[in-house]
Amino acid sequence: MTMFDSHCHLNDEQLLLREEEEISSAKKEGVKAMIVIGWDLPSSKKAVELAHRYEGIYAAVGFHPENLDDVSDDALKEIEELAHDTKVVAIGEIGLDYHWFKEESHRSKQKEWFIKQIGLANKVGLPISIHGREASGDILEILKTHTPIHGGVLHCYSGSVETMRELEKLGMYFGFDGPITYKNAVTPKECVKECPIDRLLVETDSPYLPPVPHRGETNSPKYIPLIVRAMAELKGIDETLLRQKMWNNFERLFRVKHHED
Repeated sequence: MTMFDSHCHLNDEQLLLREEEEISSAKKEGVKAMIVIGWDLPSSKKAVELAHRYEGIYAAVGFHPENLDDVSDDALKEIEELAHDTKVVAIGEIGLDYHWFKEESHRSKQKEWFIKQIGLANKVGLPISIHGREASGDILEILKTHTPIHGGVLHCYSGSVETMRELEKLGMYFGFDGPITYKNAVTPKECVKECPIDRLLVETDSPYLPPVPHRGETNSPKYIPLIVRAMAELKGIDETLLRQKMWNNFERLFRVKHHED
């Protein structure tokens, strides 16, 4: 059964010089489709370039909340131009990150550009890929008042079950990564258990957050089967069924119809 990685960074310098090897090894493990996620303008351009170079690779373009130093209306216009590319399937990753940013001026800027990029996604007809860290409440409130018309995914979801249920009402999907294999990751495990199967996505966030038994290593899309297996165990369902359901979710949200190589 074909699998996917809905959030990886093959455009990161840790993987960029060996992206062909990474893609090949992932496909051998059954991971036939991957979305390469941008975090600023150069990385978004690289994501699109990689998507055109390899079969089964798609791109998301946008400004991560930690990468707003060079953001401008002109830069956002360039993101909009990229968004019209046939291989671009989402605006992302966008959102809020309060872990490193405590000052209200920083957080206000993040909110401003999160809202602007939601507006862009609505304009170009794409879903959004959301980065949220210690900001679940504000993300929920923004999504309530600035609804992403074409839906979106909470990448590497780390909020509570209660917030997840509220976000689900807004049509959101939830991506889970290597941390669900970590012994002390109580809340992410509980969220997988409670997440409706038609809202689940699987991702690696490569080269970050490798699953057990690869903690401490560079993460790779080829480890998707380890995360899927953990998800199936947590939900107490057949792994093949879970793969099929999540593949349907992947195609539905990102509007891709992937064909085998």
